[in-house]
Amino acid sequence: MKDLELEIDSLAAKTPLSAEFDRRLFLQTALGTGFAAAVLPVCAQSVIKTDTEGLDAGEVTLTVNGQQVPVYRAQPKGKTNLPVVLVVSEIFGVHEHIADVARRFAKQGYLALAPDLFVRQGNAAAYGSIAELMKEVVSKVPDQQVMGDLDACVAWAAKNGGNTGKLGITGFCWGGRITWLYCAHNPKVKAGVAWYGRLVGDKTALAPRHPVDIAADLKVPVLGLYGGKDDGIPQTSVGQMKAALAKGKSKSEFVVYPEAGHAFHADYRPSYVEAAARDGWTRCLAWFKAHGVA
Repeated sequence: MKDLELEIDSLAAKTPLSAEFDRRLFLQTALGTGFAAAVLPVCAQSVIKTDTEGLDAGEVTLTVNGQQVPVYRAQPKGKTNLPVVLVVSEIFGVHEHIADVARRFAKQGYLALAPDLFVRQGNAAAYGSIAELMKEVVSKVPDQQVMGDLDACVAWAAKNGGNTGKLGITGFCWGGRITWLYCAHNPKVKAGVAWYGRLVGDKTALAPRHPVDIAADLKVPVLGLYGGKDDGIPQTSVGQMKAALAKGKSKSEFVVYPEAGHAFHADYRPSYVEAAARDGWTRCLAWFKAHGVA
């Protein structure tokens, strides 16, 4: 994770002054609004804004084992029996970018749910540096807790207009790793799309397995979207994952964008690569459709 932290800090340092937003105006104040402090200033020119016209969108709250878990929900207004997609955030939590991605899915006819999976450990949006955020929040989140919160989202969706027989999951960076793991955890998932999620790593009590460890037994097809210039997730680890997947029958696939680095989908950051992001989004929607989610 240190490599990833260094890369993100380096990218932030390269933000041109002409592209800066006012930090005070864009600091996250509620789930799905503004941006996390650790990523400010953001790049003005490339930020995508998806409106809520025709949608029901905003925060709902689930109670999971006595803990209130905020979830950003977006879905077509007045419709039921919707396909469901879980949207799993980066380390920065459910800020404006993740909420916007949920709205993009809702515009495509999905019930999209983006839960605050860090709520027990702290407010990911409030920390001003990557190192502090990793130390105080992200490193303390157990995989088992995350799986339970995602299960609760699926249960909520089933009672609130969602068709969980058409269930997909996608995630970015930290959430990309979780996408692989949740597809192994919940066999009811039809398909997953993992954007530049870590594939290998040291095993700990909180993170006892990584994607490469579950690959051979994986039953759910996952599309991995990765950057060829991602220093934090080298192509050697992608190769390891491909080899492990080849031992199983999930029919998972990888697309590697040679010109892209880490976080190429994050339109609010200097890491954004528009061509790769747009192609990845098209492939994501097609993957879900091909595997019975849409």
